[in-house]
Amino acid sequence: MTESAFDSAPRLNLPEYTVSEISAAVKRSLEQGFSYVRVRGEISGFKRHGSGHCYFSLKDSEAVLDAVIWRTTAQRLAIKPEDGIEVVCTGRITTYAGRSKYQMVVESVELAGVGALLKMLEERRKRLAAEGLFDAARKKKLPYLPEVIGVVTSPTGAVIRDILHRLEDRFPRRVLLWPVAVQGEGAAAQVAAAIEGFNRLPPGGPVPRPELLIVARGGGSLEDLMAFNEEIVVRAAAASAIPLIAAVGHESDTTLIDHASDRRAPTPTAAAEMAVPVRIELLAQVRDIGGRVTTATLRLLEERRLRIEGLARGLPEPRSLLEAAVQRLDDRAERLSHGLDRFLSIKSERYRAVADRIGIATIGARVAQARERLAAFPDRLAHAMARMLEREHRSLDGLARRLEGNRQALLSALERGFALVRDASGKPVVSADAIAPGASLSLRFHDGIVGVTAEGPRRRSRSGKPGEPDQGTLL
Repeated sequence: MTESAFDSAPRLNLPEYTVSEISAAVKRSLEQGFSYVRVRGEISGFKRHGSGHCYFSLKDSEAVLDAVIWRTTAQRLAIKPEDGIEVVCTGRITTYAGRSKYQMVVESVELAGVGALLKMLEERRKRLAAEGLFDAARKKKLPYLPEVIGVVTSPTGAVIRDILHRLEDRFPRRVLLWPVAVQGEGAAAQVAAAIEGFNRLPPGGPVPRPELLIVARGGGSLEDLMAFNEEIVVRAAAASAIPLIAAVGHESDTTLIDHASDRRAPTPTAAAEMAVPVRIELLAQVRDIGGRVTTATLRLLEERRLRIEGLARGLPEPRSLLEAAVQRLDDRAERLSHGLDRFLSIKSERYRAVADRIGIATIGARVAQARERLAAFPDRLAHAMARMLEREHRSLDGLARRLEGNRQALLSALERGFALVRDASGKPVVSADAIAPGASLSLRFHDGIVGVTAEGPRRRSRSGKPGEPDQGTLL
C-alpha cells in the first residue's frame, strides 16, 4: 500500500452531504440561534422591487448585513427606509441558499436613537397643548403690509439672504435682524431672548418696533432642529404680542414652535411671501378700484342731473302765476268802483225820500250839505282808491319778488334731487302721516312729473321729532 492510499483512507469515513443539505443545516443553525434579534446599522443600497419587497443592507464601520422586508410588512411600516439613515431593525436571521449568503428578514424598523426623542417631544407637545398654547383662538392675524419686519435667524446662513431677496421682489420693507445661533448648545435661549427682545421694544423708540416677526432656519436632522422644540422657545413664541411666522426646516419638518406660532411657513422663502403682498398686483388692484369709483361717481352725477332737469320742467312759470293775480286785482278794483257809485246813488235817493216825507227846512239844509259832501266824496274816494291801489301794487310787487325767489328756491331744491309730492286732488303733501297705503301721488321732478302709488307701512322721520319731515340727502 502506497503512502497516498494510506493518507486517504481515514477520510472515507466522513459523512457525505449534498450542497442543499449543507445549506439547510446552516439555515437551521442560524434560525435557531438568531430567531429574534435587534440589529442597529445604517441603511445602504435600499431598493424597492416591483413585487413590493424591499432589499437593502445594514452596515457599520466593520461589516455589512443584507436585509429584506417582505411586501406585507413594508406596507405596515411607519418609517420609510432611506439610504443613509441609522435604524434599529427587529427580525430574524436566515440564509439565502441561492447565493450562499445569510440575511435578516426585517419585521419592524425604528430610527436609532430617535425613538425615545420622538416620544419625549410628543409628550411635551401634549402637555403644552393642554395648557392652551396651541389653541387657534390665540392665533393673531398677520398685518397686511407691515412697515418693519423682525427676523430671528443666523446672520451668516442662506436663510436671511432668501428672505431679503424675496421681500425685495414682492414689496420692499424695512428688516431688523436679530442674529442667533440656530443649533447647538445655547441656541434655544438665544432664540427665546430674541423673540422677547423684539416684544420689549417700545413703539416710537429709537429702534422701530417690528409689526411682524419671522423665526427661520434651514433644513436639517431632528437633532439639528431641537432648539426650536425646546419649551423656552415655544413659550416665548406663544407669549409674543407681535404676530409671528415660524419657518423652521423644510416643508416636511415639523417642530413645536410651528404649533405655537401664528402662522407656519414651509420654508423661509414662503414666510417672506406670507409677510407682504406683491406690490405690482396691489398697485393694479388700486388702479382698478379707483377707475371703478370714478366711473360710478360720474354715472351717479349724470343720473342726478337728469332728475333735477326733469323736476325743473315740472314747475309752473312764475309769470303765469303773477298774470292771474294781476287780473284778479283789476277785476276787484273795477267791481269796487262800480259798487261805490251804486252805493252813493242809493243813499241819495233815500235822503231825498226822507226829506220829502218830513218836509222840514232844516232837513232840507242838511240834505243840501250832505249832497255837497257827497258831491265831494267821489274825488276824495278816487284819491283814496289811488293811494290804496298804489299800496296794493307795491305789495303785489313784493309778493311777486318773493314768489320768484320761492320759485328759484324750489328749482334749486329740485335740481339738488328733491321732489314735490301732491295727492290725487293736486294738493301738496308735506307729511308721511297724510299718505295712506295705496294712495295715488304725483312726484314733480325738475324734468317732469311721475305718478306713483304709495306702498307698505309709513316710516317715521329720522329727525326724531313729531311732525318734522326728513330733509334727506342729495348724494
